Amino acid sequence: MNKNTLKLTTAQFAKLHKVNKRTLHYYDNIGLFSPRYRGKNGYRYYEYSQSLDFEYIRMLKEINLSIAEIREFVHAFHEQRFLETVSCKQKEIDMEIRKLKKVKSVLAQKKEHLLLCRQINDMSIKIDDFKEEYLLTVPYEFEEDDVIKVFQYIQSIWPPEQYRDGVGSYISLEKIQTKKFESYDGLYALATEHEKQGHVMLKPKGTYLCGYLKGKWDRLPELYAKMLDYACSHQLKLTGYAFEQELNDFMIAGEKEYVTQVMIKIANRA
Repeated sequence: MNKNTLKLTTAQFAKLHKVNKRTLHYYDNIGLFSPRYRGKNGYRYYEYSQSLDFEYIRMLKEINLSIAEIREFVHAFHEQRFLETVSCKQKEIDMEIRKLKKVKSVLAQKKEHLLLCRQINDMSIKIDDFKEEYLLTVPYEFEEDDVIKVFQYIQSIWPPEQYRDGVGSYISLEKIQTKKFESYDGLYALATEHEKQGHVMLKPKGTYLCGYLKGKWDRLPELYAKMLDYACSHQLKLTGYAFEQELNDFMIAGEKEYVTQVMIKIANRA
């Protein structure tokens, strides 16, 4: 390698690291990171070997260390303080990773629900398989069919990160069969591995009878009647609870556009 290529102008160094020249000028002015070499012409140059030092500074900036903290690590390294800071930042990064993983999971679910909404018709029924899920539950009877009151109640008991991926309701098969739709058993939200405490219900793995409603909830009794007729005519034994969830509540303006999925576990098939 030619020795001349080891020395870079500010513009060349900025281009190499995909940063603005003003960032390098700022770091130089505050004494954080400066060109190492001055040529006979008076111009200052970065040495190529400074690239690793610069990327180290960028990494410290990315984990939200202040300029003062970064300057200390670069120019007045203190071993114990560095170890303590690293331990603290590792915990913060782990928390951020868990948060982003949950966000990724929510987005994947929303995408899956949107694609499903494109395929189904109002009052349609089908049979599908579902994996095991743990659900956080709270009692709620739905004495008043008011969406705003339901959401206000959810906000009062769960933090936003708990209900962002959706909240559903559940009602026992017995109440469905006796048409006691004014007395639901409660609300649920998906529980993660770290949230399996308190009031948790297991939604078992298995085959479910699924019904789909497009529009306001007041037509749910009609959908349930159709599902019970379907189970009877196909000799399906249903069990447990009916789990209801809105598939597109994140992208619509009103109740008339709701797509509700109802899932009831099939105990066996004749």
